[in-house]
Formats: sequence, C-alpha cells, structure tokens
Amino acid sequence: MNRKEINPKKIVVFTGAGISAESGLKTFRDSDGLWENYPIELVATPEGWWNDPELVLGFYNQRRSDAAQAKPNAAHQAIARLEEQYEVVIITQNIDDLHERAGSTQVLHLHGELTKARSSIEESLLYDIGSKPIHLGQKCELNSQLRPHVVWFGEIPLYMEEAQAHFQEASRVLVVGTSLVVEPAASLVKRARYQAEKVIVTLEVDKVPYGYQLLRAKATSMVPTICDGWLN
Repeated sequence: MNRKEINPKKIVVFTGAGISAESGLKTFRDSDGLWENYPIELVATPEGWWNDPELVLGFYNQRRSDAAQAKPNAAHQAIARLEEQYEVVIITQNIDDLHERAGSTQVLHLHGELTKARSSIEESLLYDIGSKPIHLGQKCELNSQLRPHVVWFGEIPLYMEEAQAHFQEASRVLVVGTSLVVEPAASLVKRARYQAEKVIVTLEVDKVPYGYQLLRAKATSMVPTICDGWLN
C-alpha cells in the first residue's frame, strides 16, 4: 500500500480506557473491581458467550447502563473542539459513546460499540439500541440471538486498515489514556510518520514508542492544554 502525503490539517487521536475512567467508567484493570469479579474468559470471549449468554448479556447490559449515565469530560470536549480548525479522526479502543456525545464526528471504534447489538451469526447485521438492554431470546432477522457489538478477546478488531491509513496521513497524533499493551490495536501508534508531532498523555504506559513525547498526567488536566495550544 502506497503511503499518502501528510495532511497538515489532520489530527489523529488514539484513546484508551483511561479517558473514560475519568468520566467514572471502570475498566477491567481497575483494582476495585468491575471486571475483577468476572474472569475475562467468562464475559469477554466467544467461548464465554456460547457457554453462558445470559451472564454475558447481563454484564454488558450493566456496562451500557453505566456508560449512558456517564458524561463526557474535559478531555473529550477539548478533543471535539479541535474540529473547529482541523480534520480530526478519533481511533478508540473504548466501547462507550463519550466522544460522540462530546461532539466528535469521526470516531472509529476498534473494539465495537455498546450502543449497538449484532447478530450472533452475521456480524454485518447491526442494530442501534442506545442504552437499552439485550435480552435472551431477542433475535435478528436470521433468527439468531442478538449479542453485544463488542470485539472480544480472540476476535479481530474493526477498521484496522482504515486506522493505519489515518495514522500515516496525520501531521499530529495525540494518544490518550492507554497502556499500549492490548494488541493488535496498540501497534497502530507505530504507523505515525516520523515528521508528525506525536504526544502521549497517560498514567499507564511503561514503554514509550519511538518519536513520542510522554506526558504522564491525567487526560482531563493535560489534554485541554494541548488542544488549546494546537488551536491557537
């Protein structure tokens, strides 16, 4: 694939669980427990789904309810403001819709979206459900049980080729709230161009990718400052 020219007005923002955590959404790495009481293999794998779909549906119904009650924070809002002057593409590992509710218009969800359900046998059959629960017995037109539109461990992330292309075109890359350990999504940051301005804002990362400036801070305290600087 031939690389496209860098677009001086294009910003890619790559976000992980840390930005949503500052809106009150717990993550599976939290010590106080969201995923702790549910081993990953029970609620975030295809095997867990086939073994106990009712448990999995209940788990994500609660996540959907929690996400609906959460509000976009100052970091989400600052990123959305970048669209006043730039083409902004958000590539997120998060399954909530906080970026969209903050006003961002181009968001690629690598790991799916809580606000959608899909067929268990045909992944292209998607249904917008908002904050509503999915119940056992709810089926698609192919008579297959509806499941959360979430990419589980062992499944292939969405939009990877498209995301790579966006990274290669961006003149600025902002990485927020991710530990950069969940692959293959984390490898996307290496697609950014050498001459692009590249910044990471996180409390979690241990190894900083080449060419990136690390700012070890909370998203809500640092991201608005970065975005205001780019706008001014």
